[in-house]
Amino acid sequence: MTFKVERKIGASTLSIEVGKVARQAAGAAVVRYGDTVVLGTVVTAGPRPGIDFFPLMVDYREKMSAAGKFPGGFFKREGRPTNKEILTMRMIDRPLRPLFPEGFKDEVQIQILVLSSDSDNDPDVIGMVSATAAMAVSQIPFNGPVAAVRVGRVDGKCVINPTRSQMEYSDLDMVTAGHAEAVTMIEVGARELSEEAIAEAVKFGHENGVRPICEMLEELRQHAGQPATWEAPQKDEAFMAEVHKLVYNDLKAAKRMPDKLKRQEAVAAVYEKALEKYCPEEVEKPERTPQEVKEAVHGIEARVVREQIIKDRTRTDGRKLDEVRPISAEVPWLPRTHGSALFTRGETQALVTTTLGTSRDEQIIDDLVEEYSKKFMLHYNFPPFSVGEVRRIMGPGRREIGHGSLAERSLEAVLPSPEDFAYTIRLVSDILESNGSSSMASVCGGSLALMDAGVPIKAAVAGVSIGLIEENGRHVLLADILGEEDHFGDMDFKVAGTRAGITGVQLDIKSQGLSHDILCDALQLAEKCRQYILDEMGKVISEPRADISEYAPRLLTMKINPEKIGKLIGPGGKTIKAIQAATGATIDIEEDGTVFISAADVESARAAEAAVARVTEDVQVGRIYEGRVISVKDFGAFVEIQEGQDGLCHISELDDAYVRSVADVVNIGDQVSVKVIAIDEQGRVKLSRKAAMKEKAATAEKS
Repeated sequence: MTFKVERKIGASTLSIEVGKVARQAAGAAVVRYGDTVVLGTVVTAGPRPGIDFFPLMVDYREKMSAAGKFPGGFFKREGRPTNKEILTMRMIDRPLRPLFPEGFKDEVQIQILVLSSDSDNDPDVIGMVSATAAMAVSQIPFNGPVAAVRVGRVDGKCVINPTRSQMEYSDLDMVTAGHAEAVTMIEVGARELSEEAIAEAVKFGHENGVRPICEMLEELRQHAGQPATWEAPQKDEAFMAEVHKLVYNDLKAAKRMPDKLKRQEAVAAVYEKALEKYCPEEVEKPERTPQEVKEAVHGIEARVVREQIIKDRTRTDGRKLDEVRPISAEVPWLPRTHGSALFTRGETQALVTTTLGTSRDEQIIDDLVEEYSKKFMLHYNFPPFSVGEVRRIMGPGRREIGHGSLAERSLEAVLPSPEDFAYTIRLVSDILESNGSSSMASVCGGSLALMDAGVPIKAAVAGVSIGLIEENGRHVLLADILGEEDHFGDMDFKVAGTRAGITGVQLDIKSQGLSHDILCDALQLAEKCRQYILDEMGKVISEPRADISEYAPRLLTMKINPEKIGKLIGPGGKTIKAIQAATGATIDIEEDGTVFISAADVESARAAEAAVARVTEDVQVGRIYEGRVISVKDFGAFVEIQEGQDGLCHISELDDAYVRSVADVVNIGDQVSVKVIAIDEQGRVKLSRKAAMKEKAATAEKS
């Protein structure tokens, strides 16, 4: 049986329909917004034996056929997910995962396909709605519904689900998700907006987008939903009490060790103690499995950490609740990179390098709307040694791509325009040590590395992560959280920005939601911490260096008449190749007449710039040119003064003295200085060697 709900959200109608397609899935929904259509499906299977985590898998794909396009590449078929698709998978996963009940370990796979794209409405938030709609009509236990919208800010006014054209004028790109009562996830890219503006945009998005969509999803669930078939396993309270008595005091002592590695060793010893008691090696079939024991100890460990913070108001490393860990930084840290910074905050350390390139180094992105080039990128790496572990070494995973995107978005707002700084910029953040908030360390290190490279950024950017512990109506906010405070806490609220305002936000909530008051308090604490971190960074380098690194390519930009592009290239590329060979520079030409010249040194770049100017500029009366004689006649000589442009130097203009024969003065192939004395109505150029000689002689006398 099909069922549909519709409602106007923002400027368009949102339609959710179930029961028509993909009927063998546990749940499926087709969501339409404008002419963008997204299919969300969910399937489930029993838990794998011995699994100790919830195996939720979210897959989101933008099919090129949705926009009437062929996929790029040789195979003409979609392959591995793009960065945009991976980031959307993470964005959908994060608000959904906390809403599954504790103890639920069935395999759940959510697959979202973009079937049609109208090029106006980004399908990512529509994909979130399709996923939660599919969950709403399935038998899978889920404490939803949850919905998401995009919020823009045009001319100071918030807009729900702005179109792509509106986003060009927006100083805010926010995706907020949540249920009817509170928000559970926020992603923000902003242009130095105040904490008040961000909080107001979150509230606007929740009231005018998230809540109405949740009402639609609840109506959908009531009419087409199925009752959940899963029952929560019964907890063995007696066993938990016994384990608590065994390990509680040891865990409490371990959690007061300020050094991360020593603390981990002490905690591991507690786990080993419990395993030896309940799963001794000499017993073939103990009453308790290692998994049960570890889960019990893990629960007590979480309780110890949370009690220590909310009751004792103390933290593992001895800091105050609002205190940032010690900060140190060095620039430059590497000798031959274009820019580098080593940023350390507590036990989190990021080495960030800057590389400057030309237009040939831009990344070409082919998505549903149009192909475009990307001039700034930040790549984040998290090697296993950074946390003292042995793991399989692979390429970047979803976490690396997500953290890199957040840091990239946070720095993008302060970059100079391509007109002012034409370089392609790549930052690489290698995490050398990690104990929480490595993405924000990448922001701080990235800002320092950009300034070290001489990139004229508008302002320095810093980031910090704010945590939250909520217990029995009480809550505590934590500044600059540690890894275990993130793991056992209720919130990871990353905020980046300048002294003037916020440039990037990422909020993840493990509880049922975040109230507006706590959100505002967290933003204010983040602002206080950010100002302190910027002060510490300013002691190392306070503004961009006056010039770029001597090892970076020299890049010059100039504008020519687009009609002269063919002349600059020459037949078969002859002219441009000759300039490049003579100067050692590389020349790239855009369709609008923008010319990028890059070389290893300034002199070569300037020489190429002068050569391009000579070829492409209009001939000017009164200017002296160095030309080559290309033809000799009885009445004069034709001299090429630019590629494809020659003029006549009449025999009477060859010399002060009487010239009997042109060949007595010049021959074909001679290099001569000539002055343009006239251009007639037909564009014919008249030259004078005699005038050029007189002007050069007069200049020599004055000097």
